Amino acid sequence: MRAIPWHMPGIGKRFVYVLRSDSDADRHDVGMTSDVDKRLDWHNHGPRGHTGEHRPWSLALVLQFPNEQTAVRFEKYLKSGSGRAFAKRHFGADRS
Repeated sequence: MRAIPWHMPGIGKRFVYVLRSDSDADRHDVGMTSDVDKRLDWHNHGPRGHTGEHRPWSLALVLQFPNEQTAVRFEKYLKSGSGRAFAKRHFGADRS
């Protein structure tokens, strides 16, 4: 009997995204998700919170990572001072 691996291709992939506010192009938000379309819809139509007053939002950047651990590290980096500078330089994003 052959063992079935617990990790199938595509399962557990995570995306780090940068959103840009359509109403204020200087406003950006960085986050992580496994479903980019669902997350963008939540930012644009979900409960009011940090991103509520700057709606609507559009995707400025989406990066896919093979696992959550790597995505979490990169998301935290983009939210740090040097990560914000990196994003601004390379992706035009200056706030998270």
